[in-house]
Amino acid sequence: MERAFEKTVESPVSAPVRAEANEEAVVASKFSWSDLYKNEDWWAIWLGFAVIALGFVSVVTGSFTFKGVKVATWGTAENPSVLHVLSDGKFILGVGFTFIVLGLLFSIGLKVMGKNPVKFIGAFAGVFLLSLFAYTLAAQVTMKNYLEYAFWALLIGMLVCNTIKTPNWLKPAIQTEFYIKTGLVIMGAEVLFSNIAEFGIYGLGIAWLVTPVVIIFMWLFGTKFLKMTNKAMVMIIACATSVCGTSAAIACAAACKGKKNDLTFAVGLSLIFTVVMMVAMPFVCKWFNLDPMIGGAWIGGTVDSTGAVVLAGEALGPIGGQVAALVKMIQNILIGFIAFAVAIFFTTKVDKTGDNKVGISEIWHRFPKFIIGFILASVVFSFLVEPAFGTETTKAIIKSLSGFKGWCFCLAFMSIGLETNFKEMASQLQGGKPLTLYVVGQTFNLVLTLFVAWLLLSGLFLPIPTIVA
Repeated sequence: MERAFEKTVESPVSAPVRAEANEEAVVASKFSWSDLYKNEDWWAIWLGFAVIALGFVSVVTGSFTFKGVKVATWGTAENPSVLHVLSDGKFILGVGFTFIVLGLLFSIGLKVMGKNPVKFIGAFAGVFLLSLFAYTLAAQVTMKNYLEYAFWALLIGMLVCNTIKTPNWLKPAIQTEFYIKTGLVIMGAEVLFSNIAEFGIYGLGIAWLVTPVVIIFMWLFGTKFLKMTNKAMVMIIACATSVCGTSAAIACAAACKGKKNDLTFAVGLSLIFTVVMMVAMPFVCKWFNLDPMIGGAWIGGTVDSTGAVVLAGEALGPIGGQVAALVKMIQNILIGFIAFAVAIFFTTKVDKTGDNKVGISEIWHRFPKFIIGFILASVVFSFLVEPAFGTETTKAIIKSLSGFKGWCFCLAFMSIGLETNFKEMASQLQGGKPLTLYVVGQTFNLVLTLFVAWLLLSGLFLPIPTIVA
């Protein structure tokens, strides 16, 4: 396809008939129906919706249970040790069920795409067990409040890669993008447009007005002022900072064709600063005696991880916690639209070759198709499932899906770690410019979000919304 596109671009203007024929050939190849079962993006949609459908049927009919296993919090009176959790019969069955469901689904997809499912399933068992180890560390009662499974998965994977080196037999299951894309499609079901109605113009203003401004600011700062040559990394860091951390970084990396090292670096920065901001921001809010609603909105619009947002917001009280969660959920809706915009921007501007216009077919070819699944899942649950079955049933379905979404992401972060070589990462630092970009961009994000939150929620310009805690 790339070769065909190059021929189209290089076609002489004086030969319009030949150029038109070439363009038609390119369009035909790029819109081939075989992509629907040979392309990884489409398979992520099919597998994501298979999980969504099974979760939906299990909750609505109540005829069977369909949930991805979760490691219970340990180090508490109820679960004093990790062995107490891991030896539980129901947990062991849940681990087996989750492994079979995900192993079977991904094996089918890889088989149809022409890969060896036998080698995959053996390697998948290894990656799955490493991911279970990461989940177990993240479930410790103290760690759970600060470091999520993504951090532990990356850390364990990188330790393996940079010490004993990732064994060859494990590599068939290192399907980073496949896991990520499928997880994001499942995540789409969680992103409900009804959240906008709960906080209306206030949430839209805080989440949607600030986000594109921060992305544009960071892009200009990174490419014009810092003169970073790795433009994909600039955009991935900008999206991670302004939208919702790891999920946005993943979607953006696919949209701008970023390298795995770019994504690893951006995710690592996001996770580290998420911990710092989650702890520091509630103290800052209380120090300056900010209204809980303003403080919650500020936290929701700037702290990257949804889980960290809820914890930090609740430190301000029930109002602060609810506002923080609402702002973050409204912001999450932007993931698909931002990825779509990034794909168009990189295709038509950043990666454009020569003076010729880039056609719709090339934009479609470069666009990450799994984002369609993310948006479609969001639309279906927002405008069909929730109105038809009610909020409580919708929440129950989403809860049943969250385990599988989490496992897809954990497998993806483990895969990233297993492929991340520290020496290669060092080459991405560009003299510390990515770190400078993040710090300056996040500072700008903090200031702008606080200003917009105060503007909308102080009561000076608009009536203060009613939030029932």
